[in-house]
Amino acid sequence: MTHPNLKFTFILIIFLFLSGQSFTVVDLDRDLKKSSLIVSTSKKTCYLLSIWVAHSIKEKARGLMYVRNMPEQSGMLFVYTESDQRSMWMKNTYIPLDIIFIKNSETISSIARNTEPLSLKNIRSTEPVNYVLEINAGMTKKMGIVPNDKVFWFDSLIDAL
Repeated sequence: MTHPNLKFTFILIIFLFLSGQSFTVVDLDRDLKKSSLIVSTSKKTCYLLSIWVAHSIKEKARGLMYVRNMPEQSGMLFVYTESDQRSMWMKNTYIPLDIIFIKNSETISSIARNTEPLSLKNIRSTEPVNYVLEINAGMTKKMGIVPNDKVFWFDSLIDAL
């Protein structure tokens, strides 16, 4: 004899498994520290971005995986205590991104534009960096962000380093 609730539970579990995991910006707001940063371009234009900050190994491993959309002037800043060659990938990342590699001097080192969603290809910095900023694809072009532009951030982010 089967129990009706058991059958419903089994069907619900199968549905959730098949629908795939998806995170929203609400999940990021709940799980990660929020901050703001300014990108100052060589054309003397400044842009304010709302960011989530990834400090821990777990936060960095998750990154923007499973996020299906992100507000236009938003992103995620990956913070590393040591300057090193950084490598990112787009595994389980459903939105194309511009990946900005930032030196400890808060200077943009290099940019990987319009990265391919779900790709396992390594995207590397051209030199050792302490920070990686991921924003929506096309935003670096739209804002005119290029290597050697400056990035400044707020709140207690600097205190956490």
